[in-house]
Amino acid sequence: MSLVMGTVIGSGIFMKPGRVIEAVGGSTLALVAWVLGGVLSIAGGLTIAEVSVRIPKTGGLYVYLEEVYGKVWGFLCGWMQTIIYGPAIIGALGLYFGTLLSDLFSLPGGWSVPLGIGTVVFLAVLNSFGTKYGGSIQVMTTVAKFMPILLIIVLGLWKGNEQVFGASSGSMLHTGMGSAMLATLFAYDGWMLVGFVAGEMKNPAKHLPIAIVGGLSIVTAAYVIINVAMLHVLPADEIVRLGTSAAGTAATTLLGGLGGKIVSIGILISIFGCLNGKILAFPRIMLAMAERRQLPFSRFLSKIWSRSGVPVAALAVEITLAVTVMVLSNPDYLSDMAVFAIYMFYILSFAAVFLLRRRDPGGGSYRVPLYPYVPVAAILGSAFVVGSTLIHSFTDSMVAIGITLVGLPIYLYISRRHPEPEPGTRADGNRAA
Repeated sequence: MSLVMGTVIGSGIFMKPGRVIEAVGGSTLALVAWVLGGVLSIAGGLTIAEVSVRIPKTGGLYVYLEEVYGKVWGFLCGWMQTIIYGPAIIGALGLYFGTLLSDLFSLPGGWSVPLGIGTVVFLAVLNSFGTKYGGSIQVMTTVAKFMPILLIIVLGLWKGNEQVFGASSGSMLHTGMGSAMLATLFAYDGWMLVGFVAGEMKNPAKHLPIAIVGGLSIVTAAYVIINVAMLHVLPADEIVRLGTSAAGTAATTLLGGLGGKIVSIGILISIFGCLNGKILAFPRIMLAMAERRQLPFSRFLSKIWSRSGVPVAALAVEITLAVTVMVLSNPDYLSDMAVFAIYMFYILSFAAVFLLRRRDPGGGSYRVPLYPYVPVAAILGSAFVVGSTLIHSFTDSMVAIGITLVGLPIYLYISRRHPEPEPGTRADGNRAA
């Protein structure tokens, strides 16, 4: 549950309220978008929990799709997560962190990218010494990151007097509910990461559903209430105008200059913990693919540092890709591309529960409640977000799809170079006894 809440609650709830309001044109529909994002995430969590229990292997989404749909789909999913999703998420979080840190110390705008890159590299180095260090940061920051949320909620609801419902965004750039949900889903994203360690859990059938559903329920309630509190403190059009500074401005309005800085530090801790969780988890996807010899230079990428047990080569490559996109792009673009790319494959993972039940009707110690309505809701909601993004951001969507499809010739080349061994043959090519 700490991993779910720690990796979900990060920058999104503080960075995205303005974009959500602007996308739908007002405060009421913005709150609806946050609720729908939470409902979709919970439906997805309930659904993927059954897939995780039926396939209790480390690797998460990449392994699930490989088991259900075959190696090609598994490879494309892992390729997308390695090349697009992981670097884009880490890069976006790093840039948000750098921007807020430079604002906190009133540094020139040019400092934000170097500060973000430095933070990403620092956490990567720390995690390279062993998972216990990254895990300790995760638990501590999960507790600490609720501080700014609780302060804004309590004081905002108590002292605020602005109009919460029916307030206009003051902007003409209305891109619709699909775009608004895309922004909220970045704030909710991260719940799938707990499935990556399902194979390492002592009792995944019992603990995995509790972690996903319990963690996401708490997150959804916190997100909706903090948006109400911020709207109670600042006018909706002001939240849109302030953008990523809205949460800090709300805190300063409620607590004064010093109190606002304390809350800003809490927000930085929140993003720091979320970023740490991503850096802890994403290299394991690259490692899983390299161990199956499904990537170029797999022998190098599968190297484990004997001292710490950490896949340092995969970690270094993932961070290099993240730093590259941090230099070339902006955090909002990276976050939108990452969510769009991952939800194309989330749809397949939600549909997998139907195929798994058909193959083994009585299997699994955990089953999705309200089946088939919950999986259908997860599929339809995800399809709505993906379809809306294709309509409103066609070029960017095609870039994400194109980079994903580049993996096909790479897969064909590698599969010919390293064909699957015949049944009864060991990996070294000799016949088994």
